[in-house]
Amino acid sequence: MVEMIASLSRMKRYWIMGSASGGLCILFLFIRLGVFQNGIDQTTSRLSASVVSLAERETWMDVFQDDRKIGFSKTKVSKNEKGYRIDQELFININTMGLVQDIRMKTRGILNPDLSMDSFQFQMNSGRFAFAAKGAFSGGMLDISIQNAGKEEQSQIRMEKPPYLAAGLFDAVIAHGLKPGEERSFPLFDLTSFGEIPVTVKALGKENILNMGISKAATKVALSYKGASQFAWISEDGEVLREEGLLGMRLEKTSREKALSGAAVGSGRDLTEVASVPADGSIKNPQTLNDLVVEISGILLEGMDLHGGRQSLSGNRLRIIKEDLSSPSKWSSLPEKPTDALIPFLKSTPFIQSDHETVRRLALEITAGEKHPYDGIRNIVSWMNRNIEKRPTLSVPDALSTLENKMGDCNEHAMLFAALARAAGIPATVEAGLVYLKGRFYYHAWNRAFIGEWITVDSLFNQIPADVTHIRLIAGTERSQLDLLAAIGRIGIKILNG
Repeated sequence: MVEMIASLSRMKRYWIMGSASGGLCILFLFIRLGVFQNGIDQTTSRLSASVVSLAERETWMDVFQDDRKIGFSKTKVSKNEKGYRIDQELFININTMGLVQDIRMKTRGILNPDLSMDSFQFQMNSGRFAFAAKGAFSGGMLDISIQNAGKEEQSQIRMEKPPYLAAGLFDAVIAHGLKPGEERSFPLFDLTSFGEIPVTVKALGKENILNMGISKAATKVALSYKGASQFAWISEDGEVLREEGLLGMRLEKTSREKALSGAAVGSGRDLTEVASVPADGSIKNPQTLNDLVVEISGILLEGMDLHGGRQSLSGNRLRIIKEDLSSPSKWSSLPEKPTDALIPFLKSTPFIQSDHETVRRLALEITAGEKHPYDGIRNIVSWMNRNIEKRPTLSVPDALSTLENKMGDCNEHAMLFAALARAAGIPATVEAGLVYLKGRFYYHAWNRAFIGEWITVDSLFNQIPADVTHIRLIAGTERSQLDLLAAIGRIGIKILNG
């Protein structure tokens, strides 16, 4: 038993960071590279002029983590028959769990004369995983096509106003004439959740900064989302000179020659450790603990999914009680017809493709002959432990890609488990938050499944139910992991028992 727990502890140390490895590198980059804005909120107006004049330009940026260069980006603005075209490319080396991975992103946007978006294309490649999306706005509808594992998913989203490409965010800010002290809200559209992300942009004032050895006048602006902030310095001619985000990440304007200097590109500190949360207190045997009480500090509790199910919140004190599955027969079978409350957790989504023939066929094969949903869940977790390699992955996670590549971290495991469970008729969803190991809490993702009652399932660690050190911060498949931004670098956890 001791050897098994030690082995699990070593495994957790290496694979625990999946939700952040998929999200943390992207949280800094998607603000500018991977999402787009849906106009401006009701308190602000559209661009005062129907035509905005942008100068054609090409901008190169070095990407740093702390003071170590880990990549570069290129942004090109040109005129075309629609208005403008923006092309962005980004290359970075990200260190997660001791494994350095190359990530390449490309964004292309066709903009109307007022900088609103006509169409976009986005690609992300990281090793064996690839993600692509494209879309176009017309007649109040945003048509989106997402490609994962060679399969294409079509979606439509109704929008009152044409969206703005994130790559053109600062151009839109400049066109609005944002003055020091003024702020505007830009609801960003997040491809990973198909929902809007409210981001506030505020002009803080004028500053002189050193860029490429020259002192330059710039306007400092802050981009805020749920209390997390990213800063940018915009030159008087409208170019971004510097950006700073979480975890020591920043971009600096540079020359093409220096950006492409491959010898200077390396990897930064392990994001697993950088983003982890030191625990105030210790837990001796997480796997055997049935009740955990912690005190949460540093974040707005109202913005998190801390209360409900096995978690109960009183003030800032959180209690987690492990589900008792010693007698699975006590759990009732699923209703023949799912209730309205359960239907959303049985639906297929662009990232949990439970209605795909490959997923459906496999789910029925894995759960064949099982009459109780608990046994079906157990079979799914067992199959995944035998067939899906536990490997740090930087991607936009989805079930089909995970199944095709037969590998992934907690993000990929959570998406695949949800898809297989739903395909087998078992309602399932995704949770994300923190899990404890040797004095620290690490960002992680797992599942909940309904077997007559909701129970937690961690397919990566082969836990049914998950141990009580799994602290849920956000819940729901369609919730963007960018919601974790509110906690990263801010949350504090004090262990009151254990």
